[in-house]
Amino acid sequence: MDKVLTFKQGRVPLLISMPHAGIKLTPAVEAGLIPEAQSLPDTDWHIPRLYAFAAELGASTLAAEYSRFVIDLNRPEDDAPLYAGATTGLFPATLFDGVPLFREGQVPTAQARATYLKTIWQPYHRTLQQELKRLKEEFGYALLFDAHSIRSHVPHLFEGRLPDFNLGTFNGASCDPQLASDLEALCAEHPAYSHVLNGRFKGGHITRHYGSPVDNIHAVQLELAQCNYMEELEPFNYREDLAAPTQVVLEQLLTRMIAWGQERYAKR
Repeated sequence: MDKVLTFKQGRVPLLISMPHAGIKLTPAVEAGLIPEAQSLPDTDWHIPRLYAFAAELGASTLAAEYSRFVIDLNRPEDDAPLYAGATTGLFPATLFDGVPLFREGQVPTAQARATYLKTIWQPYHRTLQQELKRLKEEFGYALLFDAHSIRSHVPHLFEGRLPDFNLGTFNGASCDPQLASDLEALCAEHPAYSHVLNGRFKGGHITRHYGSPVDNIHAVQLELAQCNYMEELEPFNYREDLAAPTQVVLEQLLTRMIAWGQERYAKR
């Protein structure tokens, strides 16, 4: 396989994970996709660009290069379901709208998918684990922010319009409750945007698996409604006029996470 991830090490105890930002396809996946899927509509478009300011904050960043249509890095290795009701798995079979992802008879083979697991999924998670371990060893704790985005209307997955900022902490299990409260309060300071904590999106595998407050690893997922920074329909253009004010809130959220960690662990 060629390059499967982009990792940049920072200087503060915060890692931003972007598992659904990739747009590369393997030949088998590309050949099998239905026409409606060839534009990669379920991608977390432009997330590395949206979070480009993270370098100035000193955060480490980890971004996928391959599309979730190849393998979903935010699903467990054993493909155990994360949500009740409609969802997608380790190897997605449908689009978010419930339409089959692959043409009949064109689903990648089990052997191909085993290769994707070994050469794409495992390196991403190995890098994530190693960086969290490094942060803990250097600072005594680690903060993980799993950055996602999704169309604001996906009737197959949820009713109505999704709130703008969807924070997830696996119902409080993945991070200290005070950190979650601080982030929710910060969102409330921006009434132009709606927000929710542990609503439809409570955090996927990355948040649930790596977040462990008792081990001083605090993980938060953000599912951002894409209408706040881009055009939700093809060609999925980035909208600087929408993104700039949204980035203000994002930067404040990450800055608050960093400050919370400093305050929390300075007391020890």
